[in-house]
Amino acid sequence: MNIQSTLKSTVKKGLQTLFDVEIDTIEFQATRKDFEGDITIVVFSFLKVIKGNPVEIGNNLGKYLVENVAEIINFNVVKGFLNLVFSDAYFLTNFKEIYTTDNFGFASTKTEGKSIMVEYSSPNTNKPLHLGHVRNNLLGYSVAEIIKASGKKVYKTQIINDRGIHICKSMLAWQRYGNSETPESSGIKGDKLVGNYYVKFDQEYKKEILDLVANGYTEDEAKKQA
Repeated sequence: MNIQSTLKSTVKKGLQTLFDVEIDTIEFQATRKDFEGDITIVVFSFLKVIKGNPVEIGNNLGKYLVENVAEIINFNVVKGFLNLVFSDAYFLTNFKEIYTTDNFGFASTKTEGKSIMVEYSSPNTNKPLHLGHVRNNLLGYSVAEIIKASGKKVYKTQIINDRGIHICKSMLAWQRYGNSETPESSGIKGDKLVGNYYVKFDQEYKKEILDLVANGYTEDEAKKQA
């Protein structure tokens, strides 16, 4: 039985003992960050059956839970919200159970149903990799693994866009100014080397435009002619 089931059962018994009422629905929610606690019981919902001050009801129920649930070591009441504090031992025991259970939280992969493709990284072929790509790789891989853990069949992929005018600019700049330079001959990583020629193209293109404008072309004509 998980802690919420234990709490639900004990809260029902507590309400029966303290107020002589039977309440089936117990509303739980995460404790707000600005209050101490790990889980919160909404006391307001009890007021339909129990007549009284919600703070007083919450205090009485909180004392009962501390006495009857080993995992609860403290509580506080904020208006109609009973915030419960779990013991460190509870979290440690829970962590050990997760750590020693193979594939904890993983569902078996379902062969039927739609498969899911997660595309990530897909770096620009004209620029070197950087820390942003590391972030995207970690995020993409994590998302794919989380979806896989839910039982979905997952395909990981990326798009290497090595076609189009952007790569042609690097190729043309290398043909004109590269002198057959390679990563091996230059000692420069391949992605960095290609990026250098992409920048080189833009630099030379702007120079040609300026030269043509100086020789009487309009700027638009120079851009087309360069």
